[in-house]
Amino acid sequence: MRLFHAATALAATSALALTLTACGNGSGNDASGDQSSTPTSSSSATAAGGTPAQNADATKGAGSSTGGGGTGTSTGGTGTGSSGGSGGTGASRCHTAGLGFSFGAGDGKVSSSDDQQQLAVVLKNKTSAACTIQGFPGVDLKSSGGSWSLTRSGATPKKVTLAAGSSTTFTITFLPWNQGSGTEFKATSVVVTPPNETTSTTLAWPGGSVLLQDGATHPGTYTGPVGG
Repeated sequence: MRLFHAATALAATSALALTLTACGNGSGNDASGDQSSTPTSSSSATAAGGTPAQNADATKGAGSSTGGGGTGTSTGGTGTGSSGGSGGTGASRCHTAGLGFSFGAGDGKVSSSDDQQQLAVVLKNKTSAACTIQGFPGVDLKSSGGSWSLTRSGATPKKVTLAAGSSTTFTITFLPWNQGSGTEFKATSVVVTPPNETTSTTLAWPGGSVLLQDGATHPGTYTGPVGG
């Protein structure tokens, strides 16, 4: 009987030792599990772009780049708008009511060149703001018996900007009438309509009679462009 109890006790002791060994191995596996969780965390950081510090720098850089792009676009839009606004607030067209009309040289005299003569008509900006003018004026010679609308020269009109109080001119070239040269047109006044305007101004004609060539293809009497 004693031998049986001793064998039983020995078996129990061996079982206990095996149990303790198994528990020790289990504890080691838990530690290994904790260590494996650390690489998992590092793997997440790598997927985000690096270490937390590197990710923070990358996030900061991305934010800065986006902000810079937005600012650049906004500035570009403002520049374009500003440019368009500036164009829109430029000098407006000169109107008849804002112009003064007179003849050149201040004395209304006609200058002579060969058989043709030239008369400068002065247009002065009477307003307090600059204005622009471009093109041919409408010019009509008047007599007691009728009206003659002059043709235009072949010159190319240029845009003229008149500051407040400044002036520009255009030239009327005409062919005087001489006894026996053809039909006489006894001009008494000249009606001037600035380019792109419908309102006119009438001035007394300072020259003598003009050879009537209202039906000619290339008449000797015609008008030039403003500023030409």
